[in-house]
Amino acid sequence: GIEVHLYDTFPDALQRARLTVEEMHGMLGGEASSLERLGLFTDLPVAVGNADVVIEAIPEKLNLKQDVFAQLELHCKPDALLATNTSAIPIASIGEHLKTAGRVLGMHFWNPPHLVPLVEVVQGARTDPSQVTRAMALLSAVGMEPVHVFRDIPGFIGNRLQHALKREAIAL
Repeated sequence: GIEVHLYDTFPDALQRARLTVEEMHGMLGGEASSLERLGLFTDLPVAVGNADVVIEAIPEKLNLKQDVFAQLELHCKPDALLATNTSAIPIASIGEHLKTAGRVLGMHFWNPPHLVPLVEVVQGARTDPSQVTRAMALLSAVGMEPVHVFRDIPGFIGNRLQHALKREAIAL
């Protein structure tokens, strides 16, 4: 029941994303009419202008993420929740230069997200706790399993555990 806007600078990427969403949607037995709530946009202000929640999922490069969040701060509603899907970059670093860093948090989805419901909700040093509550409620409402991560450390919980297991396996 939620309207979703996908934004990308490349129209071809948007079309591929739509096909992937349709494929996953069909695999999970979703109703075709719900795909009508999926909009594709190449214009960021139009895509995010009325959004209540924005989830960024660009490459893991701090400068790129900071640039996107600066644009989001300009074009989103003042009360829009701004989330990053980073798996390693500290949330505080991403929101470091923002005037409204209190609304920035991490929403690290596990892959494939349509099959793995775990989402790490990472609270940065300046994140307003009410935004964490808001994110956790939204994720629960759409069938995900949010985990509140209080420490904004690289790798958060899952990746740190995964790498520790990998190091131990290599040592063995």
